[in-house]
Amino acid sequence: MTSVPGLLGVDHAGITVPSVPAAVEWFERVLGCSSPLAFGPFSDPTGTFIQDLLDVHPRAVVERIQHVRCGDGPSVELFQYSSPDQDRTFRRNSDYGGKHVAFYVRHIDKAVARMQALGAQKLLGPLAVTDGPAAGQSINYFRAPFGTYVELISYPKGMAYEASAAIPLWDPRDNRP
Repeated sequence: MTSVPGLLGVDHAGITVPSVPAAVEWFERVLGCSSPLAFGPFSDPTGTFIQDLLDVHPRAVVERIQHVRCGDGPSVELFQYSSPDQDRTFRRNSDYGGKHVAFYVRHIDKAVARMQALGAQKLLGPLAVTDGPAAGQSINYFRAPFGTYVELISYPKGMAYEASAAIPLWDPRDNRP
């Protein structure tokens, strides 16, 4: 239950990338995602609509928006902007504005091996979490070529926190075919 009337859950997560076509190609090739929706461009060459709507420079242009769907979860919405004040640095997870997208996998070792075989830039792992409330999960991060991190996560037997949780986290294992 939330304090926002009618809130059901996550619809999508949005990330800005240097090239939507290149990011879509990576998601399709490396993760096997599909891309059911694309639109744009959007701009306001004289007014403040884009600034008022999205809190960006008034001359920013949303060149393209495209959704990718990976498995049975929410989609990832990819944005490609051009803007006079655009910051093109790769934000680390520890930076303000740092971000990652996590995908649940049934077999983390197989998924990590597959992503590596397809050229994804793997960080340390898979790391099995053995202590604390997240014990039971295994994770591995990858640095994607479009400026964000992609995490694979698996907890086939659940996590330790579940033994005493009054409200469990959403569990992608409940979304089984």
